[in-house]
Amino acid sequence: MIVHHLEDSRSQRVLWLLEELGVPYEVKRYDRDPVTSLAPTELYHVHPLGKSPIVTSGDITVAETGAIFEFLLDTHDQSHTLKPQPGTQASRDYTYWLHYAEGSAMTNLLLKLVFSRLPERAPMLVRPMVKRVSAAAEEGFIDPRIEEHLVWWDKSLAGSGYFIGEALSAADIMMSFPIEAASSRADLSSFEHVRGFLDRIHARPAYTSALERGGPYAYA
Repeated sequence: MIVHHLEDSRSQRVLWLLEELGVPYEVKRYDRDPVTSLAPTELYHVHPLGKSPIVTSGDITVAETGAIFEFLLDTHDQSHTLKPQPGTQASRDYTYWLHYAEGSAMTNLLLKLVFSRLPERAPMLVRPMVKRVSAAAEEGFIDPRIEEHLVWWDKSLAGSGYFIGEALSAADIMMSFPIEAASSRADLSSFEHVRGFLDRIHARPAYTSALERGGPYAYA
C-alpha cells in the first residue's frame, strides 16, 4: 500500500485512517510548488489529474479521498469499527458526512482561500480594486456561509463530541480537514464543541503517528 501524499493536503486524512486501522503502508511524499502552491507534475505519472491523495496497492489505483476511504474500509474494517453497519441510520449519517465534507463544507472554505489570495497575485496597478472586490465577496457572502457551517458543526458535535455515535468514526476523520481549514480562516472562539473536537482528535495516538509519517501539516 503506497499513499501518494502531497504536503498540507487532504491526503493527511488517509494516513490517519490507515493508522487507526493498523494497516501497513508506505508514504511517497510530494512537495508543493513554492510559487504556485500546486502539486508537482510527478503526480500526473500516478493519475491523469495529478491530484492527491492517491493510493496504489498492486495494480489497484484509487483517487479521491471519499473513494479511498470506502476502499480502505471495505477491505480493512470488516468489524465496522470506523464505519457503521449498512442499512442503519448511523450508516446513512456516515454517508452524509462523508460526502458533505468534500462538498458543501469545503466549497466556501476554498472560496475564502482563493479570494484572500487574489490581491497579492493581482498586477500592482489594479491591486487596490481587486482588494476591495475580494473583501466585499468575503464579507458579504463567503464569511456568512462559513459561519452557517460552523453553527451546524457545533450543534452536531454538542452531544457526544463526534459526528456519529459515541466514538470516533471515519466520518470524523473526513470532517477533520474542513474543520482544520476553518480554524485557520475563521474565528472559532464561539464554537466550543468544534474546538473540543479539534483538541480530541489532535490527542489521538494515530493522528500523531500520521503526522510523523506525513511530515509538517499546516492546518494541524
